[in-house]
Amino acid sequence: MKIVQFNATGLPQAVCDCVERDDPPAPAGNGVTIRIEAFPINPADLLMIEGRYAALPEFPATPGAEGCGRVTAVGPDVTDVRVGDRVIMLDRENFCQVKQTTADQVVKVPDDIDVLQTAMLKVNPPTALMMLRDFVHLAPGDWVIQNAANSAVGDNLIRLAKAADHRTVNIVRRESLIEPLKAIGADVVIVDGDDLAARVAAETGGGAIRLGIDAIGGDMVRRMADCLADGGTMVNYGLLSGAPCVMTSHQLVFRGLTLTGFWLAAALRAMARPDLETLYGDLAGRIRDGALHVPVERTYAIEDIKAALEHAGREGREGKILVTPNGPVT
Repeated sequence: MKIVQFNATGLPQAVCDCVERDDPPAPAGNGVTIRIEAFPINPADLLMIEGRYAALPEFPATPGAEGCGRVTAVGPDVTDVRVGDRVIMLDRENFCQVKQTTADQVVKVPDDIDVLQTAMLKVNPPTALMMLRDFVHLAPGDWVIQNAANSAVGDNLIRLAKAADHRTVNIVRRESLIEPLKAIGADVVIVDGDDLAARVAAETGGGAIRLGIDAIGGDMVRRMADCLADGGTMVNYGLLSGAPCVMTSHQLVFRGLTLTGFWLAAALRAMARPDLETLYGDLAGRIRDGALHVPVERTYAIEDIKAALEHAGREGREGKILVTPNGPVT
């Protein structure tokens, strides 16, 4: 089988290679073997390869936060997953053709939803949903502000907020993104700048914004915090700038703002199995009915992983980059 590996951190397309490895043996105990249909390349994957994520991997390492595939074999102790089931994987190391894991690390998903959208189900939809739901109680009509609004999380957040009758302010870096985001339900889309708070207030009619969602860090956090109502909460979930989150003492002390973080991996580990299945069942249903849909710019073969990684790291993309390691999917 083919698998993506790297032996040192660095520029992803420079350090990663597609290599041949033996197929895994027949699964034992509660083991499950999966033929991977598709996996996306996420910012967290790139950060991990670069050595800028939560922890350094042990080498040789295989990246891959998510993906989906078909179960091809199960161990004798497995009762709730069968050969032929389509699953998403909750663990990592998914940049490969064949994956072996345990039954508790997979979640069954429906057969009748798009394979590429299914491959992107694990990370971005629940990240957007849980940040909207778990930090500030938002009533219908309430505002939320986010940056990196054209990202996959941003796309999901816009759609989920619209479905819940929340209104979104979306910060982007170029004007060409304004109309596409409004087309999927964004209420306000604003190009970042020093006068951000004044322009946001004008666009929202001075509406109170109690929740901010940040993927960038750095001074962007301070500018977004200026847009929040007193007592508001800023949730950071990304490291796109590579800079620490910045907020002023005035914002924290005198305006009572809160800065906190969200990491999906920790949130999933804390969830009971029935809650996990309910979460992903709900989100899969939203993909089926079209409420959630992330644009895909291109798919690659696993042999072209270097080109895929370079493409995923480009600015100005208009969709996600995925790999279909066992050939094209329909």
